[in-house]
Amino acid sequence: MRLTLYSKPGCHLCEALRTLLDELQPEFGFALDEINIQEDETLFARYRYDIPVLLVDGREIGRGRLDEVRIVRELRTRRRRD
Repeated sequence: MRLTLYSKPGCHLCEALRTLLDELQPEFGFALDEINIQEDETLFARYRYDIPVLLVDGREIGRGRLDEVRIVRELRTRRRRD
């Protein structure tokens, strides 16, 4: 399972989500790619007002304030499928 986190430096919501994902990683064993949207004009234009954005295996599961319960539910569902 691969997670992608779109974020930018100084974003407190991004930092909180990254901390949560770091805590969940040992349990779920996912790979995590964190992408700074400020390094890509297209990503910045697309996500500048919506970060953090979290994708699981390329499918977006949420933007902005993400609910921990929803993230855990999604990871459990994906793990069962694999």
